[in-house]
Amino acid sequence: MSLLPPKASMTGPRVLALANQKGGVGKTTTAINLGTALAAIGERVLILDLDPQGNASTGLGIDRRSRQKSTYGVLVGDYSLSETIQETAVPRLCIAPSTMDLSGVELEIAGERDRAHRLRRAVQSLGSDFSYVLIDCPPSLNLLTINAMSAADAILVPLQCEFFALEGLSQLIKTVEQVKATLNPTLTIHGIVLTMYDARNNLSAQVVDDVRQFMGDKVYQTIIPRNVRVSEAPGYGKPVLLYDLKCVGSQAYLRLASEIIQRERVLRAA
Repeated sequence: MSLLPPKASMTGPRVLALANQKGGVGKTTTAINLGTALAAIGERVLILDLDPQGNASTGLGIDRRSRQKSTYGVLVGDYSLSETIQETAVPRLCIAPSTMDLSGVELEIAGERDRAHRLRRAVQSLGSDFSYVLIDCPPSLNLLTINAMSAADAILVPLQCEFFALEGLSQLIKTVEQVKATLNPTLTIHGIVLTMYDARNNLSAQVVDDVRQFMGDKVYQTIIPRNVRVSEAPGYGKPVLLYDLKCVGSQAYLRLASEIIQRERVLRAA
């Protein structure tokens, strides 16, 4: 008999973990703005902040003083995931915030038999309240990321258009394969989104070509450009779609959301 907890049924949310062990690749920015874009086209979305830095929470205007209940408490068993959820300024978009306590959770639960499955059980308890759960993972391949991959239906990989992009991607793919073999047999890579693209830089174009050659149609057609409005928005506690809907960054995230929805339709029809 398998010791693996069951996956959520088709009536539950689709769970996408945004993961990359390298920091500064636009992971949290993508979580915030993809979640906003999905909400804007009618989906009910929960962002689950699993990064101790809490940047997704801050970027959605959640004050640190209002995070008494956070994803840390969920993982150590103090309360349910639903108790942590807060509304944001974006209609249909909620967040389960994080705190710095998360940085020590690995030591606290390391000896527990279910340490890699705690987030999965928490997400399953949500039922059909949300159509999408986006997990913003920390920039490392630790127990928090393993929990996210165990809970996820698929991984979405933000990848910066820079020199060492493929090297980091190879390591992430190995981790996904390990999690698939031991914890979550149905885990897949949903897609790779190229971020921080600079059309003036020949290296950016070369990275796009290399990643597409390496990963084929796993790479989304949408590319997220470098855009000052995207960088400014978190300082105002807003997604860029609320800060400046017409800027090129906002329009790119709306295209990405549409592309993900289309890919979801194909996956569900298969």
